[in-house]
Amino acid sequence: MSGLLGASGSLGELMREALLPENVNFLGFGVNPSFYTSLIVSGVLILAAILIRVFVVPRFKDVPGTFQSLLESIVLMFDKMNEDNSSTRAVMGAYVFTAAIYIFTGTMIELIGLRPVMGDINACLALSLFTYGLIVFFSIKSKGVKGAIGALKDVTVPVSMSFRLFGSIVSGLLVTELMYNFIYLSIGLPVVVGVLFTCFHAIIQAYVFAVLSSLFVGEAAVPAVKADKITENEA
Repeated sequence: MSGLLGASGSLGELMREALLPENVNFLGFGVNPSFYTSLIVSGVLILAAILIRVFVVPRFKDVPGTFQSLLESIVLMFDKMNEDNSSTRAVMGAYVFTAAIYIFTGTMIELIGLRPVMGDINACLALSLFTYGLIVFFSIKSKGVKGAIGALKDVTVPVSMSFRLFGSIVSGLLVTELMYNFIYLSIGLPVVVGVLFTCFHAIIQAYVFAVLSSLFVGEAAVPAVKADKITENEA
């Protein structure tokens, strides 16, 4: 295997670097390289949102152009994920859209040589905890004390979601690194395959996280009486 790999090192070294990269300095503290990436991605997305709101949205027309149609289609797609539950639609539509764009951009940034944002388990856990916070909120809102108890039972949700997201992103990072380090694919094919794989991977992970968040929160927001009726009908 070592003969197939380039000068960057063995397969074991590549795996170690993907899973446990060396910390970088931030105000005297050692942090994961993904931390700097998260700052860049957050800044870019916030700036983009401001520019779109100030310069693009006021110029929206009844007959939309290409960019307006694309933007409206994306927003509508995530909004429809929550159309079955009106009590969560306003909040969850905005949340899953934001989370998906953040995951997508934070993964695509790998194409310019930066470590993906979700390559740090802490970033994955933080995003999953936001989803869990919404689960708790809507559980209490719809079911009261019974909902609070039920939400405590779902404490494994952020853990499972964060590890699933982290595992998927890191495995994608590892596969991309392996492609770039195979001598037999070192001319041009790794670039094409790497770009396509990263794009596909970013879209899938963003969409899956949005769908799971919508399902979990939507289930938590179902009123107790309605939930009991659904259970009786299924029985």
